[in-house]
This record gives sequence, structure tokens and C-alpha cells, in this order.
Amino acid sequence: MANFAKPSAPRFGVEVYQNEFLPEGGRDVHAIVTVTATGGAAATRASVDRGTAAVVIMVDCSGSMEYPPDKMRGAREATAAAIDTLRDGTSFAVVAGTHVAKEVYPGQGRLAVADPATRAQAKEALRALSAGGGTAIGTWLRLADGLLRQSSAAIRHGILLTDGRNEHEEPAVLRATLDACAGRFTCDARGVGTDWEVKEVTGIASALLGSADIVADPTHLAEDFTRMMENVMGKEVADVALRLWTPVGVEIQYVKQVAPTVQDLTARRTEAGPRAGDYPTGSWGDESREYHVCVRVPTASVGQEMLAARASLVLPGAMPGAPVTTLAQGLVRAVWTDDLVASTAMNPQVAHYTGQAELAQAIQQGLEARKLGDVEGATAKLGRAVQLAGASGNADTAKLLAKVVDVVDAAAGTVRLKAKVADADEMTLETRSTQTVRVKKT
Repeated sequence: MANFAKPSAPRFGVEVYQNEFLPEGGRDVHAIVTVTATGGAAATRASVDRGTAAVVIMVDCSGSMEYPPDKMRGAREATAAAIDTLRDGTSFAVVAGTHVAKEVYPGQGRLAVADPATRAQAKEALRALSAGGGTAIGTWLRLADGLLRQSSAAIRHGILLTDGRNEHEEPAVLRATLDACAGRFTCDARGVGTDWEVKEVTGIASALLGSADIVADPTHLAEDFTRMMENVMGKEVADVALRLWTPVGVEIQYVKQVAPTVQDLTARRTEAGPRAGDYPTGSWGDESREYHVCVRVPTASVGQEMLAARASLVLPGAMPGAPVTTLAQGLVRAVWTDDLVASTAMNPQVAHYTGQAELAQAIQQGLEARKLGDVEGATAKLGRAVQLAGASGNADTAKLLAKVVDVVDAAAGTVRLKAKVADADEMTLETRSTQTVRVKKT
């Protein structure tokens, strides 16, 4: 059993990578904002005042989980492994999900507190898990939300496992549930087997700022659940926002997380005072993430320069109305020049992550075209994906693509669609299409 000591709260740093030079009349400024949280001796207010973590594990127990039987067995073993990974003092619960949601442990609308006794009781309760019924994921999330809202813990997290489609609930109900839960807890989502809907699972994780993945073989569930819970136990600061302040006349075009995965945050802005907006980033431990910010500035003459945006990492106050804590900040600049070389050079980080975002889009569009029988469109998009994966050094994605297409010339993006592709291979490529690699160190 893994038992983790409470880590020191991380300290945040922000670095901005950009080519600040624009030609006369140029307006669009691109920057990669790298945010790094590293363990430090000094605890932040969040870790001192907000307690530890609260976690709800949601296990699909619909009828399809019994076929083959190793799915249900794997789910029990994985949940037990996750429970073993809980740090002492963590609040937790286990929910069985079908067309309704039922508490498995501790029951009576409560959260248990992890210690040797409650971990043992929870694992014993898993013996009662059995398959039967339909699938209505929104009910699972609503129950998890209700349980987590009881906790004052800074880190509120869900782990959701499903093997099928959300067939016993209208899509609008799930969307409304995700909208209601967003910002209240984060959630990792996993699909086991190959009978689930990729867009559904990735949509849940995206809305709740978590990770999504496929576990095609149920025997690998325990390993995956252990990794997920270790990651949750490493989180120390919650509800961190990327705040962008812009001067008068500057418009934000988009804000995207681009590492470790591509996640468009543009529509998730909340206003934070005059000319400032917050974009949610979720919970942090000892890690680094990168964000692509594009702003449009007013036109200016050669020789002029301006502050295009200020990027800050902020933590909300412990009580409504309390001041925010600024954890780190960086500046995005614009300088107009008549030096053609300076104004046309593309910053390596910006170029790299622009390519990574295009790679994710090309994979998704190519797989969609393939499903629709559009051979020409699928070949073109997946060929471009192969080209981008090779150029950026994204070896993992290149290997996944090679299971869907025969690569003739990677550098040129020349490929042929494979006549037969295993469902697990296609779903793995689609699910992991947004995973990126960082800029190569030179």
C-alpha cells in the first residue's frame, strides 16, 4: 500500500516566450506562457487554510460491465488500488453508476476519512459491486458533486470509469450537469474496453479540467487508477486561474493550454475587473504547463512599443470578496519595426505548439473523415498528422498513427489508410490526440 507524506506547497513561476516584433500595421501578437510549480518550503495560504483533498471514485456498474467478466473484476481491483493510494486524512467515497447513482462506501450521503480502517472497509464494500442496469453518467456526477460539496478540502476530485455510451440520459442533461459541476471539482475520465464514445469521455474530462484516456485491456486498470490517484495526491493548490489583463484597445483572440495537452480555454473566461479575465487551470502540484495566448493590438508606427498583455497566476480568496493572491506574472510585449528579418521570425516555442495544436486537429478531422468513408479527406488529414508528428518529435503519436495508416514518406506526409484497423487502436489515437510533447532542448 502506498502512503504519501503531504508535500510542500509549490511555488509558481511564469516565463513568456514570444517574438515581440511586428511589421508596420501588424496586429496579432502570439506568446507561449510557461507556468511552472515547484516544491517549496513555504506553504501557500491554500495549503494552510483549506485542508487536504476529497475524492469520489465513480465506477460504471451497468450491465455491459459483466461482458467479459474481467471488466467488472478489473474495476473492483482498480478501485481497491486507488483506495490504497489515498493519503491518510483524505476524504473519499465510492459511487456505483448505472441509470442511477448509488453510494457504495461509506453511504448515508457522507465522505469517509482515509486511514487503515476505512481503507479496509471500503475495499470490503467493493465486493458488493455487480453489473446490471443502464448508463446515465450525469446522475453519477451529480451525486459526486453533492458529496464533494460537503468537504472544505482545497483539492476536490473525481475519477470516473465507464465502458459504454451515455444511453439512458439526454445529451443536454449531461451537458447541463457538466456546466453545473465545472469549477466545483476536477475529474479524470477513463473508458475501458472499446464500446464507449470517445467524444463523451474526453468531453467530461475537458469540462472538468481532468485527463481522459482509454484502458482497452481491463487488466491494466489497477495500474492506471494507481497513477491517477498518485497524481491527485500530489496536488496541493486548487482553483488557480490564469488572469490576462490587457490595455485599452487590445482584444484577446484565444487562450489555449498547449502542454501537456491541448485544451481551448477561450470560452471559459470569467470577468475579473476592468480589462481583466480569468481562465481556469484547475489544481496544481509539482508540474509545468504551457499556454498559447494570442492578442490583437491596435496598429502603430515603426518604433512604437506597448504592453500587449499581463499574464498572472492568481488564487481566489478563501472567502467570497476576499482579495486574490498573485502567485506569479509575466508580460507580453509588442514592438513595431521595419526590420523584415526581426518581424517575420517565428519564436520556436510558438511555432512548436502551433504545430502541436494543428496535429491534434488533423488527427481528429482525419478519423472523422475515415468514419464517414471519405478516403481522400482522411488520407490527407492523417498524412498531415504523420508529417507534424515526425517534425515535432512526437514519437508516441507517430506510433499510434502507424497503427491506422501505412506510412510511405513521413517527411512528406504520404500515407495510405489501412484496410483494417482494430477498434482499440483507432480509439487510442483519438483519445490521445491532444497529448503534446514539449519543445526539444537545444
